[in-house]
Formats: sequence, structure tokens, C-alpha cells
Amino acid sequence: MRIGILGLGRIGVFHAETLSGLDAVTSLVVADPVTDAAKSAAERFGADVADSPEAVLASGVDGLVVAAATDAHPALIRAGVEAGVPVFCEKPVARTIVEGVEVLRAVEGSGVPVQIGFNRRFDAGYVAARDAVRGGELGRLHTVRCTTLDPAPPPAAYVAASGGIFRDCSVHDFDIIRWVTGREVTEVYAVGGNRGAAYIREAGDADTTGAVLTLDDGTIAVVSNSRHNARGHDVRMELLGFADSVAVGLDEKLPLRSVEPGVTFPTGVPHDFFMDRFAPAYRAELTAFTEVVAGTRPSPCTVADALEAGWIAEACTLSLREHRPVTVAEVRTG
Repeated sequence: MRIGILGLGRIGVFHAETLSGLDAVTSLVVADPVTDAAKSAAERFGADVADSPEAVLASGVDGLVVAAATDAHPALIRAGVEAGVPVFCEKPVARTIVEGVEVLRAVEGSGVPVQIGFNRRFDAGYVAARDAVRGGELGRLHTVRCTTLDPAPPPAAYVAASGGIFRDCSVHDFDIIRWVTGREVTEVYAVGGNRGAAYIREAGDADTTGAVLTLDDGTIAVVSNSRHNARGHDVRMELLGFADSVAVGLDEKLPLRSVEPGVTFPTGVPHDFFMDRFAPAYRAELTAFTEVVAGTRPSPCTVADALEAGWIAEACTLSLREHRPVTVAEVRTG
């Protein structure tokens, strides 16, 4: 199949490399407002170059990967759907939840599948954790703990356009909590602070946050996020039940150092970036998209799925701002 890629920044090039190595993909066509970026990717991966999204869609692509800037996501998703081409789009659906709802209304009922890029759904550890929960191995859950800690903050321009740490970073934890447990979040209480880069504070954002989520069955989930984790990229999940407990991300590359006498775990080189931590998951995610394009599976993460995590992020943002618990129902619209 022929796949179009819109956006050749860091993640777009990474996706181009992954797609070029999949047996199901026979050719790529790429486009980026920065002509040199498109030409460089084309030379590296043997892709054709188009001068616009419209030209990519007109080139006979079977599927479209949107890796452009977030502000462009809504229009590009719609363009693909209107052309009848299955779309994979990196999260988020849009910069704001209101725009995301507009996208959902525009594409639902079209019959054209859209897959949103929440890669943790394809990580082997999270898949195993979900199987353990759904299979009853843990018994009834009482506590879930999720962690996403970046080794260093993103650039100031990225932070200013990100929508805030809950919408940009924590949203991965919110999505995976829903996906692994099969439960919905009903209420949140969030706190945050600024202990590092001044430009994050100046953008009105926090660089370190914590959130307590109440799930619809009474399970408590605790989410911890930070832009500053000098030891590496730390992404983990712990699920504690009445019958057993499991952890995701507890491997030899865990960016954490034990100070217990005689303990040498972990001994590996710590994960240093999300592309290192989740490379196999990205490959599995895009393999799934080729199956969506082929019509052999439904979208494994729809626009509606992505918006559910977005509502939790909205509730946390409001909770942090107003220093109070917030129900998801309070922020939900449409």
C-alpha cells in the first residue's frame, strides 16, 4: 500500500522510517511546508515528494499519516476523511477540546476510519497489564499509579503551543488508565508547581504535577508528571489489586537508582527519550494502522477515544487553576 505522510519534523521522520520498514507499505509520499525537510526524508526513505496535502491525497495514497503541528490536525484529518482515505493522526486531535469535538462531529458516520496516536496501547508491558486486569488475575483493583517523567523540558516554543502539561504529557497516562482498567474517570484533584525552567512558568504552565483520579468503580489512580528527570525518561504503571499486583516499565533500563544495600537493579543504561522507550510500540501502532487501511481491523484508538482522555486533562487543568476537585462531567460539553 502507498502511505502519505504530512509533516517531517522529529516524529514525522520517525514514522517515515518505521513505515518504510513495514512489509505492507510499498511506497511513501511526503509533504512538509519546509521543502528541504521533505526532500531530505524523500532521499533517506525513497519517498516521493508532494508540494501540498492536497497533492499527497491526489497521488493515490491508501492511507494518510498526519504528523504536522497540532494546529493543523483538524483540517488535515477532515481532508483525509473527505477524500475517503483512512487517517492516522498523532495526538492530540486538536489544540483545544472544543476543536476536537468539532472534528468528531465532522468525521463520525463517514465510514472512513481515523486512528489517533496513543502509542502506549501498543507497548507489550501495557498490553500484558490490560490482559491481567481483564483476565481477573489481580482481583478487584484498589490503586493505580502512573508516572511520566521527561529527562528535560521541551523547547519554549513547544511549551507555549502545547496546551499545558495535562493536555500534552499527562494525557498519555489518562488514556492508558482508561484502556488498561476499562473504567472511566469521574473526578480529579490536581496540583502543580514550577521548580525549573522559567519559560514554562511564563507560559502559564506547570513543570511538575500530580493528580488523584477517582474511577467509576471507586478505584484511586495517582498520576505523577514532570519535565525534569535528570536520570532519564521514566514511564511506568503500577496496578494493585486484592489478588495480585503488577508493574509496567520495571526493567533494566528503568531511570531510577536504588540506594538499598546490595541492590544492583537496574543495571542497564536508562531510557533517555520516548522514542527509545517506545520504539517497538510505535512499530506495532503503525502496523495496526496498515491493517486499518487494509480493512482488516477497526481503528484501535478513535477520535472519540482520544477525546475521553482530553476531558480528563481539561478537568485537571481546571482543578489546578482553581485548587479544588473537579468532576469530568463538569467540563464535558457536547
